[in-house]
Amino acid sequence: MENLKISDQEALDYHEKPRPGKVGVEATKPFASQRDLALAYTPGVAVPCLEIEKDIENAYKYTSKGNVVAVISNGTAVLGLGDIGALASKPVMEGKAVLFKKFADIDSVDVEVDTKDVDRFCDVVSAIALTYGGINLEDIKAPECFEIENRLVEQLDIPVMHDDQHGTAVISAAGIINGCEITNKKLKDVKIVVIGAGAAALRCAQLYKHMGVQDIVVIDSKGVLDSTRENLNSYKQEFALSTPMSMDEAFTNADIAVGLSKPGSFTVEHVKLMAKDPIVFTLSNPTPEIFPDETRVARPDAIIATGRSDFANQVNNVLGFPFIFRGALDVRAKKINQEMKIAAAYALAELTKKEVPEYLNEIYGTKIEFGREYIIPKPFDKRLIVEVSSAVAVSAIKTGSSTIKEFDVEKYKEELASRI
Repeated sequence: MENLKISDQEALDYHEKPRPGKVGVEATKPFASQRDLALAYTPGVAVPCLEIEKDIENAYKYTSKGNVVAVISNGTAVLGLGDIGALASKPVMEGKAVLFKKFADIDSVDVEVDTKDVDRFCDVVSAIALTYGGINLEDIKAPECFEIENRLVEQLDIPVMHDDQHGTAVISAAGIINGCEITNKKLKDVKIVVIGAGAAALRCAQLYKHMGVQDIVVIDSKGVLDSTRENLNSYKQEFALSTPMSMDEAFTNADIAVGLSKPGSFTVEHVKLMAKDPIVFTLSNPTPEIFPDETRVARPDAIIATGRSDFANQVNNVLGFPFIFRGALDVRAKKINQEMKIAAAYALAELTKKEVPEYLNEIYGTKIEFGREYIIPKPFDKRLIVEVSSAVAVSAIKTGSSTIKEFDVEKYKEELASRI
């Protein structure tokens, strides 16, 4: 698959013309007469206002709240650009809003909060949260992002998720599930090495642990995390080994390596130490830790994934967050818990094993079949909204995140399909 070339000017023109930006607002009710004006605004608008005053749950009935997600950032960790400021992050946040709309029919508003102070950021988001059905935190640097998400999840009664932390965890977990099936390995028996200890890496490790993986080694820029190391934050301490271990020892007989660091943070020599049929995810973007062709030369038996669209098995967050929020919103879930994320991962894994529609074969110019080169669904698979969102919704109800009692999952799947 050829790497797509885009010039700087082409990118600027796309964002500028024919009107600046990528998102807008459209009316969802008729507005062509005096009666329409009277219903949309004064005096008619007062009626639903009073109904919401009586019961705030009526906001879901009379306003767009239930289908609006705020994409919120302070611009401290934007893509690979780093701390470029809140306003400079706006094109990315608008882009996220477009993905929500196009993939899951969720209306989305970008909100850029100009502060690096955790208390102030949380206060601002808490104060405006009742406007929205859910909040997608984005591009906030570690370790502040952990504190911010934890606080807002605790304070608010709507779904809150920092996609940079959890999106990669869900999608990579789906790939690991299928990689283990192909190689006849069980999650409870595998050894996983996570290279990197930032937001995404630590949340990946946490999710794998919640799924039953017992042997997880995390490596940061200074080496393997262990209890003798000083100044480890609480999130790193969770994965600190009781005794020191070298990188070579960490990779020896490891079944899975998940790179969430930077190019060169581990090498093919480390991959050569891994167990038979290793699963190697090099997810640094745009330049992976090791390019797939290098990994394949070193280990022809490897199953490989990257974060790039020009190689097989792309770990792409767009496979997760639109559909996770879709399912959470539709059952008015109060939280997005670990069980809901795991349900999404297994739904993705199962979808990969189903016969691929012909339109996907045409888009990608090849016959796509479940196997080593296809362990994760493609982003343009129209079935994602049905399979992933319904799995998340069912999990929300089963785990008590949603209080809905009567839920017809088959009818819900039909409703989801109609959104495509």
